[in-house]
Amino acid sequence: MEKFYEANARFGGVTPTAEDYLDGLRRVTRQHGALFIVDEVMTGFRIGLGGACETFSIDPDLVTLGKIVGGGLPVGVFGGKSIYMDQLAPLGPVYQAGTLSGNPLAMAAGMATISHLQANAAEIYPRIQATAAAVADGVAQEARRAGVAVGLNQVGSMWTWFFTSGPVTNYEQAARCDTAAFARFHRAMLDAGVWLPPSQFEAAFLGTAHGEEEIAATIAAARGAFEAVLAG
Repeated sequence: MEKFYEANARFGGVTPTAEDYLDGLRRVTRQHGALFIVDEVMTGFRIGLGGACETFSIDPDLVTLGKIVGGGLPVGVFGGKSIYMDQLAPLGPVYQAGTLSGNPLAMAAGMATISHLQANAAEIYPRIQATAAAVADGVAQEARRAGVAVGLNQVGSMWTWFFTSGPVTNYEQAARCDTAAFARFHRAMLDAGVWLPPSQFEAAFLGTAHGEEEIAATIAAARGAFEAVLAG
């Protein structure tokens, strides 16, 4: 499997890395005694039950996760190897706390969400990956039919449509995308009732509630939206 990482708007959406990129990061951090922290706020539980760390066999020192841990409610967590986590109070000298730490509503929602994923992972993840592929590929095909230059990168249930004719494997290539064309596409999709990430440089993703009806509606909306892209 080709290695991917999902980044935020500043770094350019879903982009493939060089084959040895993640392994190289791990080697460099060990060489210099630096912490290898994997940000899974976006990828956690979306591309697999074990996130990017499991999917790409990453051995991090610390991992960060976001609202998925609270079933969509406000919460952020970090965890990692005991040598580092044991530095936190009450075991260690580092005090950590927050206003919403351990919020019972968020924790109950998170436990319910993650327990459901664990119990049904063998069915859920292949299904949402197939649904994501159907949406992502279907819209990209509509772009080709309309003569609009759009590329596609996908990993698991996450993807980015890049409004450019060439491949996107780094930020420099992503920065050459036609952001004005993306803006017209986004506006037209919004008018058609399809809410997408508002930046060309973000990842789109879906969940278990999306099915064939949503796939068809999204592709149909894109067919009209590409007319707005061409209209300028």
